[in-house]
Formats: sequence, C-alpha cells, structure tokens
Amino acid sequence: MNPSLTLDDTQLRRRNRGRLQLILILAVVFGPMILATSMYKLNFWVPQSRSYHGELIANGKTPADLGVRQDAASQRWQLLVTAPAVCAADCQQLVYLARQINIGLNRDANRAEHVLAAAQPLPAEFQAQLDKDYPRLKRFALDTGAQDASLQQGTAPQLWIVDPHGNLVLRYPAGSNGKAILGDMLQLLKLSHIG
Repeated sequence: MNPSLTLDDTQLRRRNRGRLQLILILAVVFGPMILATSMYKLNFWVPQSRSYHGELIANGKTPADLGVRQDAASQRWQLLVTAPAVCAADCQQLVYLARQINIGLNRDANRAEHVLAAAQPLPAEFQAQLDKDYPRLKRFALDTGAQDASLQQGTAPQLWIVDPHGNLVLRYPAGSNGKAILGDMLQLLKLSHIG
C-alpha cells in the first residue's frame, strides 16, 4: 500500500494558513521598519508641526563653523550671541536676553552659560557695563572670514543654543521672544542628561 502523493483539501488549507501566518508575522516585524525608512528617505508623512521656536540647526555644525575662537569646548549648554558687525543696540539686547534666560533657568542655571563672540572691539561704554554687570559672561573673538557659508549668518547679531558636545542646536535672530527661547532651553535641559 502506497500512501497517496496528493494532498487532500484539509492539508492544503493548513499549508496555506501556515504560509499566510508566516507572511503576516514578517509583515508585522519588517513592515514598520520599511515604512519608517521610506518616510525618512522619501520625506512623506513627516509632521510639519514643531515644538520649538528657533531655527533648528541639525547638521553637526559647531561654533567653530561660525568663526568663534574658543580656547576649549565647554561642558555646559551655551547661550551664544554672535556679533559679526559692531555690537550695537540689537546685539546688546541679545546679550542681556541671554543672561536673563540663564537666570530664568532657576535650578538648572548652572547647566548653562552665556557667551558673547564679537568680530569687532566692543564700544567702551558697553565694555564697562559688561565688566561691571556681567561677571560670568564669557567672551571670545569671532572671525567672520572663517564662517561656514551654509549657516548664512550675515551681519546681524544672533543667539545660538549650543549643546555640551559643541553642536549648534537652535538659532534665533535679534528681537526674538525671550519667553519662547527660555521655553526651548528648559525643554532641552529636561530632555537632556548631559551638561
């Protein structure tokens, strides 16, 4: 007696059901990875809303790409004000704003510092005010010739948030809302365990 070489209907249904289950398992495991990769590469279904107020700089640029000449990298978050031209009223307002944001961080104030990088010598009156009222302000030289063209800084002063690894994170133009910048800074410090 030879066993039948053909499969009956129940065996065919079981085999088809097993194949379908395998396909579903593979789809559940690999489907999200394929979808996420496609969304990233083809830039579709990407949310347009955001929770930050500045311009996101997510390309690995550092203050050196702005032309800032620091002696050593800081281990803290920085509120960096760059002044490619004369530090006039809008620049001075950003320096004041950076200090106020640092103070507004309350218990996290020691995780951040405020910094001024100026391309030209500061006006004597402002220099005296900084020496008197801003004892913790770090000051560096700014070489406008060494700026990376992709950052498009121009000649207007700007405020930058720099992470403890030395990466530029967010950029704000002069006249930005201080409460919005403080909110962004608090959110970064809340999410970060560095600095």
